[in-house]
Parts: sequence; structure tokens; C-alpha cells
Amino acid sequence: MKYQSTREASAHIGAAEAILRGIAPDGGLYVPESLEMPDFDARGAAEEKEYKALAVRVLGALLPDVENMDELVRRAYDGKFRADGEVSPLQSVGDRYVLELFHGPTSAFKDVALSILPQFMTQARSQRGEGGETMILTATSGDTGKAAMEGFCDVDGTRIIVFYPDSGVSAVQKAQMVTQEGKNVCVCAVRGNFDDAQSGVKKIFSECADGRFGKYGVELSSANSINIGRLAPQVVYYFRAYGELMRMGKVQWGETVDFCVPTGNFGNILAGYIAMRMGLPVGRLVCASNANDVLADFLESGVYDRNRPFHKTISPSMDILISSNLERLLYFAGGGSEVKDWMAQLAKDGRYRVSDAVREHIAKYFAPGRCDDAKTCETIGKVWREHHYLCDTHTAVAWDAASRYIDEKRPMVVLSTASAYKFPAAVLGAIGGDLSGDEFDQMERLAELTGVPMPKNLCGLRTRTVRHESCIERGDMLDFVTRQVERA
Repeated sequence: MKYQSTREASAHIGAAEAILRGIAPDGGLYVPESLEMPDFDARGAAEEKEYKALAVRVLGALLPDVENMDELVRRAYDGKFRADGEVSPLQSVGDRYVLELFHGPTSAFKDVALSILPQFMTQARSQRGEGGETMILTATSGDTGKAAMEGFCDVDGTRIIVFYPDSGVSAVQKAQMVTQEGKNVCVCAVRGNFDDAQSGVKKIFSECADGRFGKYGVELSSANSINIGRLAPQVVYYFRAYGELMRMGKVQWGETVDFCVPTGNFGNILAGYIAMRMGLPVGRLVCASNANDVLADFLESGVYDRNRPFHKTISPSMDILISSNLERLLYFAGGGSEVKDWMAQLAKDGRYRVSDAVREHIAKYFAPGRCDDAKTCETIGKVWREHHYLCDTHTAVAWDAASRYIDEKRPMVVLSTASAYKFPAAVLGAIGGDLSGDEFDQMERLAELTGVPMPKNLCGLRTRTVRHESCIERGDMLDFVTRQVERA
């Protein structure tokens, strides 16, 4: 299988090369030539009882020229998730199921992919027989940054710079990032929002497509879900959820399952669409938005318009108005050469309208959902009171959105993307707790009130040494990267 850019179908490269590049020279995202895989046994994959065996099957199909997949998967997941080795446990909660994706080293769903992406990159460089270093550039709305640094920390042949929006992440998320150890990691705040940081990273890739850092032996790549090596591992847990439902006796193979996903950059829900195209019986994919509901509006109208107020919410990882992975869906939905024009319109005017054919294709599989902060808090409290289940602010957005689409004929799976302890103020307040003190006090009070154990990686976070204090204007990101490259 070859990969090509969403904006230039004639450029074909292997999966390993696409992982190393991260983003195409024309600014497009790498996609497989086809998602139809007649030789892939979707049922056999879903029936795999062991997560790592399942991952080898799915990733082997999506990234066929990445060698030693068994060993890469083992190194990625052994000893990093729950004590029982389960990466994505499925819980029955009320009238739906919750796919818990927060049992990794940073308590966020990004761990699932970012535990293996460094393994992919190291393997790809080995296959190319290259020396030098890969410089990972990543923008984060809160969780990707810490998970990426954790994954790449002290990995030979790599360095990583994470940009996060100043005042745009929770205190816990910020503390996780600025205390990160590792000789090859760097964290920097950007004065602006996540879209500013993400656009800045994309601009750096565009301006450095000439390989300007090659004289330093440095090649740029990305750990955001614009990198196909970040996106592909997320497909695995959709198969895992379906397989668990089969083992519970809730579905037989061929019966469809709905998924509701809290969505910002669109990668997590796009993974479900890819799983469906690979043969998994997926029914409806509910795209759950917070007050920054640009995606919900798009799904309803076919018009993507980021010209709107930006809201800082209690679900900050979804505070995004430019959802990068939507570009891949437009391509898969038949956008073809029009994708390049739509992205140019987005850059120029902040909006575009897709064709009727593309809109109709998307509407077959995706449904919109919205949930503001007030409803998010109400949902957290309700789920705790009625089911004694503690969910974070992003999961609550998805829970509420899923409520509008519950169908007795098929299960609904809500993707839970983070531990409630990453957003303690909002969660504690939602269940009626005392909000005095800072977020670290609130974390301890949340544990006392609920009896839900605090993740080990968050314990003692308050007292860890701050190692990264840089804060720059969004227009200075390339200069910052250049200084870091020259300094090494």
C-alpha cells in the first residue's frame, strides 16, 4: 500500500516514509491510496482476545512496509497501561458502554498512539539507513503534548518541541508538560489559542519543505494526528470495542455498533471511519462538540466556517476551530482535487462549502452533537449520581451527545478520552464538592469524595520541578525552532 497527499494524488510514498515526513510538502496530509482492503480479515481482527495481537493485525494492514511490527507493538505497550495489560477497557454504564482510553502513562487517550509512534519513527529511520535526528514539532490543546513527550523522552535519534496555548490548558495539563524530564524535550507556550499553535506548526513545515535544517542533520516530523503514524493506532481500539461487545454477547458479527466521540481535531473519530472502511460493522459516528461547534455546524450544513468566536471551555482539548483531520475525511468522501481548493479557501477566507456528493457521503456515517459547559457539568453530576461513574469534561460532552442517538437495536459506545483528575475543578464542582484551593487541592478532594483512585502519574505533580518556562508570540515559532536546532 502506498500513501499520497490529500492535495496531490500523484505523489506516492510508503507508509514508513509518510510517518517520517509527517506532513506532505504541499501542506496536505498523507492518506492510503485506498481504504478498501479485501485481504484484511476484519472479523478475525475483532475476535483477537489480546490487544497487542489485534494491534499487529490492524497496524500491519494500514502500515504494511513498517517492519518488525510485533516487536514495535510489544515495546510500545508492555508495562505502560493497566496492571492487567488492557489498553482500552470497555465498561457498561447505564444504557451505553464507555471505552476507557485513559489508562496510559499520562491519563489521556493520546497515550495509545503516542506510545508506539516513536517506535514507528525509529524503525522507519533504520529502514532508510539514515543517521542524523528527527525533530518532532507538535501543537497541543492539552493532552498530546505530555503524551508525545512521554513517548519520545530520550528516544535515540529524536528531539521534540511541544507548543501549547498560554492560558489555554488546565493547570494539571500545564504542570504535566512543564515538569517533563528528558534531554531531548522542549516545551514552549504560545500567546494565543490552539489554532494559533497548530497553524504555526503547519507553517513551519511549509516554510521548511526545502529541507533547510538538513545542514544540521535534522529532519522535521510531527506527533500530531496529522501524522498517519499517530492516527493509525487509534483505529485499533474501535476493533477492540466491537470485539469486547461480541464477547459480552451484546452483538454478533455483522451487527452494527454506534460510537460517540468527543471531537476537536477530528482524528479520533476519523479513526472510527477508517475502521468502518476496513470492514468493521460501524453504524453511526456521533461527532460531539462543545461550544466551539464548528464541526457540528459543518455536518449540518456542508459549510465549514471558522469565522466565529473562540470559546474557552471546561473541555479545553476540544477548543479548536480548525480541525485538521477533516481534510482526510473530505478526501475519502470523494473530494479529490477539490480538497486542495477547499483548504486554500479556508486559509484565505476562513470558510468553504463542500460539494453535495461529499456532504451526502459524510451524512451517511456522521451525526452532529453539541454540549455547552452548563450541560457538561450537569451531565457529570447526573452520571455520577445515577451510575456512580466519574467522567471527565470531554467524556461528558460525548455522553450528552450520545443521549440523542441511543437506539435500542444497537449498542452505543462513548469514547472516554481522559481521566477526570486532569480537570478536577470542573468535575469536583459538578458533583457538588468544595472548590477551595488550587487544582491540586481539588484533585485530592475529588479522590476523598468519590473513592476513585487518582492515577499514579498525577500524584505529587504539584511538587515536581518546573523545567520549561518559555513563552513566545505565535509569529516567533519558526525562530524558536531554529534556535533549538542550532543550539544542539
